[in-house]
Amino acid sequence: MDAAEFRKRGREMVDYVADYLEKIEKRQVFPDVEPGYLRPLMADCAPQDPESFEDVFKDIEKIIMPGVTHWNSPYFFAYFPASSSFPALLADMLCGGIGGVGFSWAASPACTELETVMLDWLGKMINLPEEFLAGKDGQGGGVIQGSASEATLIALLAARTKTIRQVQSEKPELTEAEIIGRLVAYASDQAHSSVERAALIGAVKIKNVPSDDKFTVGGSALKKVLDEDRAAGLIPFFFCATLGTTSCCSFDKLLELGPICNKENIWMHIDAAYAGSAFICPEFRHLLNGVEFADSFNFNPHKWLLVNFDCSAMWVKKRSDLIGAFKLEPLYLQHHHQESGLVTDYRHWQIPLGRRFRSLKLWFVLRMYGVKGLQEHIRKHISLSHQFEHLVLQDERFEICAEVVLGLVCFRLKGSNELNEALLKSINDAKKIHLVPCHLREKFVLRFAICSRTVESTHIKFAWQHISQLATDLLKTWEQNHHQQ
Repeated sequence: MDAAEFRKRGREMVDYVADYLEKIEKRQVFPDVEPGYLRPLMADCAPQDPESFEDVFKDIEKIIMPGVTHWNSPYFFAYFPASSSFPALLADMLCGGIGGVGFSWAASPACTELETVMLDWLGKMINLPEEFLAGKDGQGGGVIQGSASEATLIALLAARTKTIRQVQSEKPELTEAEIIGRLVAYASDQAHSSVERAALIGAVKIKNVPSDDKFTVGGSALKKVLDEDRAAGLIPFFFCATLGTTSCCSFDKLLELGPICNKENIWMHIDAAYAGSAFICPEFRHLLNGVEFADSFNFNPHKWLLVNFDCSAMWVKKRSDLIGAFKLEPLYLQHHHQESGLVTDYRHWQIPLGRRFRSLKLWFVLRMYGVKGLQEHIRKHISLSHQFEHLVLQDERFEICAEVVLGLVCFRLKGSNELNEALLKSINDAKKIHLVPCHLREKFVLRFAICSRTVESTHIKFAWQHISQLATDLLKTWEQNHHQQ
């Protein structure tokens, strides 16, 4: 394919993507395929001779689309949003076109510097304390990670290195292995599984701190676990606080937890993967109060800020803590500006060496939507979640299981877990909308997340009528079966 054909085919692909997104509502949100559907539709091995673009293009609808779950559909209410917008998609094209690998300043100065500035812009939008910003001469700063899971792992590994060095300076007789054997990380019993996975990869113990009846962790619960572990000769070193848990969007009590972590010399990382985007609205910024006690903080613009995956924003108060944990300087990666103090080499802030020019997406979206446009998007989603909550509350067969703060509603039929499992199965089997469940204590709960950029009040009403009708049908057969037994 030469440049002339690329121009022609590029226009066709842009048209195809625009049509796909504009008409996505007409597609069934969840695919009708069984595992292994794709292999029989394809040749056994790659073609020896080149095929035409037309041949490849017509196979998109034939082979790929039948197996796609349409995350951007206004009938997709599962997980959390995986947002996207036309400016972000255009920026991603440019990123692919430039094709640089920005592991150091010298490898791509614009890639590095735009990221530093964009993370400062974003930090100011959510009113992050000054010490998290790079500014002209700050000690903190932001970086784009691939996901919140990566950010948590990076924070945990940096905290581990920092603690090992501190303990070794106080007790030189202890080996690194002995120290690692005594390290303990902590997170709420509602925290995302990626926190436990970070501890698994970091080869340290992790303990769940019990949450209260609102599914949040407070200071006394953390203090109790820390005291027990210190008494047993363990070394608490890391706590991951969650703002907006995956199950029910609950918020740990930062103002109680932060001072304890600071006093006990424990690294506090805040995971606000989904909820963080809402902090650009002044009326939700109080949910971030206490961030000033944290060592690191992360949220995903790729969830709710109209930037397509992947773009996970992470800030640290002291970037030397990250760089100190991950810095290696082989000759082939060195450059003559690196000691100037003016440049950032982001390879020291992350797990992989290579990195894409992801800040372009932020730059396009922040400029083309403006803070006000993004605030409108967030507020609209939150008002739609309250609309759904209101519809659920009007039906006495259902109950709301957790406070609705942002764009997630946790609800269920009053009754057994089996009944709710059957309801979810009938919802997802019908494939008109898509939901996923969670467990809150012993209860099987349905999660209804407002996800799509194009979702409107009419989609919420449709979803509720559909759920309500399926519940009616289910309860009828459930009662009949009960009578027969």
